[in-house]
Amino acid sequence: MTDERIALGTARGRWVLAATALGSGMAFLDGTVVNVALPEMGEDLDADIAGLQWIVNGYMLMLASLVLLSGSLGDRLGRRRTFVVGVIWFGVASVVCALAPNLEVMIAGRVLQGIGGALLTPGSLAILQTTFQHSDRGKAVGAWSGLTSVAAAVGPFVGGTLVDSGYWQLIFLLNVPLALLTVLVTVRHVPETRDEESAGKLDISGAVFATVGLAGLTYGLIRTGDHGFGDAMVLASLVIGVAAFGAFLAVERHGSHPMLPLGIFANLRFTGANLVTVVVYGALGTATFLVVVYLQTGLGYSALWAGAALLPMTVLMLALSGYAGGLSDRIGARIPMTVGPLLMAGGFLLMLRIDTGTSYVTAVLPGVVLLGLGLVATVAPLTATVLSSVEDHHAGIASGVNNAVARSAQLMAVAAIPMAAGITGDSYRDAVAFHNGFGVALWISAALAAAGGGIAWVTLGERGLPRKDVVHHHTHCALESPPYADSKS
Repeated sequence: MTDERIALGTARGRWVLAATALGSGMAFLDGTVVNVALPEMGEDLDADIAGLQWIVNGYMLMLASLVLLSGSLGDRLGRRRTFVVGVIWFGVASVVCALAPNLEVMIAGRVLQGIGGALLTPGSLAILQTTFQHSDRGKAVGAWSGLTSVAAAVGPFVGGTLVDSGYWQLIFLLNVPLALLTVLVTVRHVPETRDEESAGKLDISGAVFATVGLAGLTYGLIRTGDHGFGDAMVLASLVIGVAAFGAFLAVERHGSHPMLPLGIFANLRFTGANLVTVVVYGALGTATFLVVVYLQTGLGYSALWAGAALLPMTVLMLALSGYAGGLSDRIGARIPMTVGPLLMAGGFLLMLRIDTGTSYVTAVLPGVVLLGLGLVATVAPLTATVLSSVEDHHAGIASGVNNAVARSAQLMAVAAIPMAAGITGDSYRDAVAFHNGFGVALWISAALAAAGGGIAWVTLGERGLPRKDVVHHHTHCALESPPYADSKS
């Protein structure tokens, strides 16, 4: 590990920032463009709604399962090395997705992409935290946040343009030159760092049980939409999922080096913030998954305009998150994190007005704006609460746990809510059937978001954050979970 920290204003500092922003931006860009391409991919790959769910969830499954383990892997083997492997892996997996001849290969490619994403996601911010001198870390993370937000913002335009050209495969091939450039810059300019005091075994068994548990529940919930809860495969997969989660909790409770130290949840504020994360990100992930598809299949939007429809949320997050973080510092997180989810619930309910013949300005935009304002009020205080609720040396673990919780919530929600709303089989291609299910899904999402406001009010208390715990608020995109942070230096 290098003993010399880098200043942000130096040439090498700018190269380090560029490498981490390129790698993370590639993953964030991919996340936004895939949702835009889902209807075209469904047509070409003959995928029903379950197939579309797996295209989304194949990636999310591995990311949620492995993000904590990969953070530890980077600490031990080297953060640059882990980041480079993740970027290369992600690029190769993207080629698999682009060349996929059928749905099964596409899902396999997305699973592989999820592994690459899990390797590079925590690595990018860990490199910033351990490479830059202490006085520049906040600025570096802020700059990283802004640059990756640009990637998320341009994603709908890039993805929509490529999909409308008739070749959705290009959205995956776009990752190849980005991955190559990231690797070249990283190898040439980013120093290697690792935690020399890291000891003990990696929690491989915990990661395996987490993956099996999430996979079992996801498969069971998605299959239930077409076959019902009485189906033998549904029951078997749900039982396996629940049993694997039980084994995971046992391993984490009794293991010597757990990737999820359960004792961290003894703090009510930390637990409350993560419960808010579960319901809010679950609601958000499902709604955005369905909205982009519905705008194309139900209202006839092009891929470009369907993707751009949610852009105001990202713009609001970029413009106002800093102010929301400052307000939370002054008055505490309880009020913003109560009001924010309630605004989100209102945004979901306003989206009920979306129907054939309605215009974007009158039917779509009001709900998107209110949803964006709710995210502004929620995300920065949520991130600050997660980090301030634990001791400084647990900040990396706390942020990683919250990241995994957010991904898992989106994974489960995308699997469960369409089934609960009656969106099954090929119904997404039937405008009338999809409209009815879309409305039910929005009601469910609104109820989840409102529950988040109630949880925040009950668990966060009225006391503001102690001054020593005030943190900088950096959020990169409304559609992503709070960024991973590594507190080690």
